[in-house]
Order: sequence, then structure tokens, then C-alpha cells
Amino acid sequence: METKKINLDTNCPNTWCPGCGDFGILMAFKQAVTSMIESGTPKENIVITGDIGCSSKIADYLGLNSFIGLHGRSISLAEGIKMGNPDLKVFAFLGDGGCLDEGISHLIHAAKRNTDITVIMHNNRLFALTTGQFTAVTPKGLKTRSTPSGSIEEPLNPLELLIASNASFIARAYSSRIEDVKNLVLEGAEHKGFSFIEILQPCVSFYNTIEFYNERVYYSQNPNLESKESALKLAREWNYNGEGRIPLGVMYKTDRPVFESETLSLVPRKEDFEKCLKTHS
Repeated sequence: METKKINLDTNCPNTWCPGCGDFGILMAFKQAVTSMIESGTPKENIVITGDIGCSSKIADYLGLNSFIGLHGRSISLAEGIKMGNPDLKVFAFLGDGGCLDEGISHLIHAAKRNTDITVIMHNNRLFALTTGQFTAVTPKGLKTRSTPSGSIEEPLNPLELLIASNASFIARAYSSRIEDVKNLVLEGAEHKGFSFIEILQPCVSFYNTIEFYNERVYYSQNPNLESKESALKLAREWNYNGEGRIPLGVMYKTDRPVFESETLSLVPRKEDFEKCLKTHS
């Protein structure tokens, strides 16, 4: 019997800039979703959320259930959808600006709770859709639309932040390495708990880092995935400025209770509720 081809394409014209790193992420995510569907996950059980950035345009180009909300709110949307139907596979897409500026509180609390969603952060280290303002991970000294004399702030290390926030799966990928991105998406989706995947994604229009990353990235999975000390050592190899090699792969992975399961276990069963009513009537 001929296998039915899985088509995730839409009729929306793609408006990303030619050469954008988002194209690699889109291709890798399509491959990951195709693999999930072929392995038995119903297509209608895969949901993506987004916000206002270039990263969230990915929803326009994927024939999947999606919900686009306010800037920085992709994660809170994903949490609500997952709580409403724990059987869904939920992916939150957002950029470094929406994730680490407007949405940083949602990120920290979702990681702390260990809600069972996969967050995919497209990191071009700028607010690119609004033509290049600085974000929490912009290198110190970089001249942008909002820092014409150069940013005076040290960049935040999001992997350190996620380790401190008790996320149970933390990984980094590079958009040009499509096979690696696909495999990390699949591993993050399979993990029971909060998964965070940072994808280094060059913005060719306002901050072209392709050559910079090509010279520095390397694959180095933590040999002791449950060790926060080992994860921190890897995370600190690169400080989001110009120094250091840039490790890719899974930095940290551990098992702990999942927020949705813990919460729903507190909801009284129908028979318990009826028994309580009879007891107090």
C-alpha cells in the first residue's frame, strides 16, 4: 500500500528576508513533525503558538493547529493549551526579544513548574522584525537602531538562566545544521517536562553572524546530563559577546514531576465529588 505523503505546506507567501536563518528552522521543524506523524502522533495533536516576531511567522508556513498572541506570550499560551488538553504536543515559538525581554517571566515560571511544552527560541540577538533594536542577548558594544553608540549592557546568558530556573531539558542548536535542529526538536518533544531549545539564527539583514557561528560552533553533549555543574560549564563556554567557542547539543536533561500531571491529580474525581456531597448533605 502506498504511504500517504504528509503535506505541511500552506498557501501563505513567505516574507522572511532571503538568507534568513529561519528557513533552516522551518525545514528542520517540518522534518521533525513529519517524523512524529509517521511514528503515530496524530497531526491534529500537534499545536504551535507564537507572538509578533519573525520567528512566529513560522505558523503561517505550517499546516498545523496554531495560536498567535501578544508579543512575549507564546509560552503562556502554550501552557494554557497543554493544561486544557495534556494529550497535545505543544511547541512555543518566539525570538530572543519576546522570550528574554517581554516574556522572560513566563519563561522562568514555565521552567520552574516543569510544564510539558517545548520552547523553541530563535536567537538572532536582536529585535529583527522592527529592524534591529537590541535585546537581552545583544553583544556589548553592538550598534543597533536603539543603541547607536553601542550597547552598554552585558548580554544575558539564557542557558544559565534556564539551569537556575530548574528547566528539565536544555539544548542549543544552529539553524544551518538542519539535521541537528530536527533531532533536538524530536528529543525535546519526547521529553516529559519543560524543554528549551535555543537555536542560533543569523539575521542577514541587521546582524549577519553566519561567518561568526561557522567558525565557532561545535557539537558537545554534556557527558553527565543530570549534572547542573557540567551543564553550567558548557553554558559558560560562550558569554554571548565575541569570546569563546560555542557548544551545541543537549546541555541538561533530568526527570522530575510534570506540572500538568501534578495539577490534574488534585482535581477531584466525579465519584469522590458525589461521595463528598452525600456525606455533607
